[in-house]
Amino acid sequence: MAAGLSLQCGDCGTLLKSVEEAEEHAELTSHSNFSESTEAVLNLVCTTCGKPCRSKTETDLHTKRTGHSDFSDKTLETAKPISLETPKSTDSDDVVVGGESSENQEMVVPEVDKKLLEDLEEMGFPTARATRALYFSGNASVEASISWIAEHENDPEIDQLPLIPVNTKIEAPKPTLTPEEVKIKAQELRERARKKKEEEEKISEREKEKERIRIGKELLEAKRIEEDNERKRFFLAYHRIMAMRKAEKEEEKRARERIRQKLEEDKADRRRKLGLAPEDPTVAKPAAPAVEEKKSSLPVRPATKTEGMKNWLRYLKQNHKDDDAKVKRAFQTLFTYVGNVARSPDEEKFRKIRLNNPSFQERVGSLKGGVEFLEVCGFEKIEGGEFLFLPRDKVDMAVINSAGSELNSAIINPFFGVL
Repeated sequence: MAAGLSLQCGDCGTLLKSVEEAEEHAELTSHSNFSESTEAVLNLVCTTCGKPCRSKTETDLHTKRTGHSDFSDKTLETAKPISLETPKSTDSDDVVVGGESSENQEMVVPEVDKKLLEDLEEMGFPTARATRALYFSGNASVEASISWIAEHENDPEIDQLPLIPVNTKIEAPKPTLTPEEVKIKAQELRERARKKKEEEEKISEREKEKERIRIGKELLEAKRIEEDNERKRFFLAYHRIMAMRKAEKEEEKRARERIRQKLEEDKADRRRKLGLAPEDPTVAKPAAPAVEEKKSSLPVRPATKTEGMKNWLRYLKQNHKDDDAKVKRAFQTLFTYVGNVARSPDEEKFRKIRLNNPSFQERVGSLKGGVEFLEVCGFEKIEGGEFLFLPRDKVDMAVINSAGSELNSAIINPFFGVL
């Protein structure tokens, strides 16, 4: 019978070189079905960098990472019968055998030349990458380390600190680049690292900007939904009030009808008690005498001041309906002017407004309807139209109070000027 060259996992088919590997595989996967196999574990060695691969999958991954595609098959050279006995530990300290550490071998970070390490770090290389390069280049020089980095920059573990068994030594490979090439390569690596960092920062900034835009849209949508809900609540309340008024009018009409019927019944009962014949409903009742309408000697005014104030406020809002904040600020400013006059009618400073004042122009004067509203309240243009002035003897508190009520309604009612 042919000697077994490997152990094969009966659950997943993986080939393993030793009992130790089988035990590790069992711990990681919980597979427990192993058998001897005459098929040797592959030993495909990269002819460019010397990295061994145990399967076609590993060689494909290595080619993808490094671009190395030439491999030497040394499977038959290293194949030997597998030992099914677990090696016994000795009383002496663990030692390195055949270049590989035993199971309990202590692993440490190798010592490297601190001066060379500082030089590489100043050039922009990470500490882990610089340490690994110095160790595997035998601490020979900065140029040798950069040469090693250039050859292994695509290794997946390039930025991991190397761990080696105690007392392990590795011969320094000979630099494959000239000093001039090393300088050029170092500059290329630094430039590549700088561009990579800039690209990462740009990507991060774009993501932050997208997040800010998303949050802004969510806030605007939440505000729109809240405004829609507020309008719906107002319309529901309005319809409920109108329905209640309609029901009250119908109930009032039914009550008047009941009273009329009761009066008719009482009248018929009195005629019956007096022995009079019932009233003939077909006989037409005499019409009520016409009342001559009195004509007032006072002139008829087309609209009250309150209606005029309300019309100008509606005009102001409808002509600036795309800027609710500006309209609301104008209403609040007008409310302040009217309130000051109501509280202190004797103070002239509250009854005089400079029309070309920048603050007044920005808040009220530039909006058609604001100055006209004040004129309805009693303010007059004086001094060639430079000021608006409300004379003390023309302060009508009823008009001022009515103006305050109209402005308050315009401020708190979101549908003012719409319905």
